[in-house]
Amino acid sequence: YTIGQAVCETCSFPQQLRQSLVFEYSDRDTIDLKVIAKTGWTTSDLLGAIQTDDPATDFDLVTLLIGVNNQFQSRPFEVYETEFVELVDKAISFVGGDPSKLIVMSIPDYAFTPFGEFRNPSRISAGIDRYNNYAQDYCQDNGLSYAYITDITREGLDNPSLVASDNLHPSTQAYSGFVERLLPLALAKLEQR
Repeated sequence: YTIGQAVCETCSFPQQLRQSLVFEYSDRDTIDLKVIAKTGWTTSDLLGAIQTDDPATDFDLVTLLIGVNNQFQSRPFEVYETEFVELVDKAISFVGGDPSKLIVMSIPDYAFTPFGEFRNPSRISAGIDRYNNYAQDYCQDNGLSYAYITDITREGLDNPSLVASDNLHPSTQAYSGFVERLLPLALAKLEQR
């Protein structure tokens, strides 16, 4: 979801968030963006890519949205529990060890897409809820910011404009909804620097 599969190059939520921040800070800063994620990655894939990429540790803000492919590929939930915590720790290291600069995002629900609606959608949604509940509880227990965006994607069958042309991923419009929730958090975090 981070990469913006099936939408234009500047339509993903990280790109739209960057554009919104450029507008907010047009008189003060340049806003650079680094996206590590790729479509289809599990927590294991992301951990491997981080090790290879070795990102800097001086970012001002980081978002983490991961887990749907663990669920989709029926990976053991325990793997997610362990690797999610590792990924949170890695993400915090990219912002100089400051946990207040991290925003963890909930996982979109692909049961509400043409791709997912006939693939046991109640099982998909229950799985997505399990992953999201774990991440939200972890964030709550550790004082981390958590942005819930799953409900936006759960409108995908009633509002097809929220689903990209591949009938699976969020559309530009859905990503705009994500950014509406992320932007106030991001601005508050960036004001702290």
